[in-house]
Amino acid sequence: MIELLLCSVITVLPDFLYRRFVQGKRIGHEITLYSVWFELRYGITTCLALTITLFTLILYFHPSTSNAVSFYRTVPILPEGSGRVEEVLVKVSDKVTAGQPIFKLDSSEQEAALETARRRLAEVDASVVLAKSQLVVSDAQIGEAQSSYQQAVDELAMKTELMRRDSPSVARREIERLQNVVNGRQANLSAVIANKQTIETQISSILPAQKASAEAQLAQAQVELDKTTVRAGISGTLEQFTLRKGDIVNPLMRPAGVLIPSEAGRWGLIAGFNQLEAQVMSVGMVAEVTCISKPMAIIPMVVTNVQGLIATGQIRASDQLIDAQQVAQPGTITVYLEPLFEGGFEGVPPGSSCIANAYTNNHDILDTQDLSTLKRFYLHLIDTVGIVHAIVLRIQAILLPVKTLVFSGGH
Repeated sequence: MIELLLCSVITVLPDFLYRRFVQGKRIGHEITLYSVWFELRYGITTCLALTITLFTLILYFHPSTSNAVSFYRTVPILPEGSGRVEEVLVKVSDKVTAGQPIFKLDSSEQEAALETARRRLAEVDASVVLAKSQLVVSDAQIGEAQSSYQQAVDELAMKTELMRRDSPSVARREIERLQNVVNGRQANLSAVIANKQTIETQISSILPAQKASAEAQLAQAQVELDKTTVRAGISGTLEQFTLRKGDIVNPLMRPAGVLIPSEAGRWGLIAGFNQLEAQVMSVGMVAEVTCISKPMAIIPMVVTNVQGLIATGQIRASDQLIDAQQVAQPGTITVYLEPLFEGGFEGVPPGSSCIANAYTNNHDILDTQDLSTLKRFYLHLIDTVGIVHAIVLRIQAILLPVKTLVFSGGH
């Protein structure tokens, strides 16, 4: 309508003024309801053509969409394992900080496993003490075996020397017996030395490995016990949190509620523009939005990202071939909008639906490039007609409460 009024000012109005003051034709006499088309045919035809052209330029170079939403993500509150709720530490709609406990599950099994791991570690520590004691005993046994061995060797040497001197007091049978005693005591000495080496190996390798394994089991048991206390992963607000003591929570089927992050949906909007504007939308474009949750307010925005693909074209591997005809309607260009000024999005609840306008700006091209007069006039015209869409958006912002509350029956 605004485009039609603007175009009529420079087409229909001059035609009428010419007919009225140059040709002397008056409304109600020469110009009537039946003759207005014939009398003002040039102005009306030019007005319609110019209106369609202007409307096309505005919609193409200054795109608009009502599909703008401040999407936000919710975090499900789930334990890492199933269990029965033992204690609930928060209430519905409580604000929590990252790491704050939310509820506890029955931890009797995990506490028993932790106690078992502690006792296992204590057993290993006791084994270390015992092995060190055995090492002291082994040193004493080695000393005793060495003494016995040396005594047998000395006695054998003495008897052998006497026999060499042909002493009648030493028989060959006695020398053989003493040799066997020396061999036996030497074997006993080797055995106690080997036993000491075994104990040293236990102290240096086996027992430390067993202790490390016991400490790992203790740490694992502690982790499993800590998992029974479910904590908030991020700061936010609890919603739909109806958990009570005795409830069964399952990470696959029975979440405890949802956690809405503090900054969820407050960074900006995600808007879907017509595919026709794919060559127009670009990062850095200035935009304006008006939201249902904040009526009669215009929020300056800026385009921060334009998604390089269209969501409706995605496919998922299956046992059926995709037919392009199955796509019921063409998708939209996904555009990310953020407030142009800090704090500009305050007062807009997450999940709000908005109407967004984006404006093409050729200021840099006009300042940096050497353009022809016609091209320069055309770019100035493109930038100027954006004010029409800005006016339309402000009219929509004013009429939005009336349209929603009165004509849509929303109350």
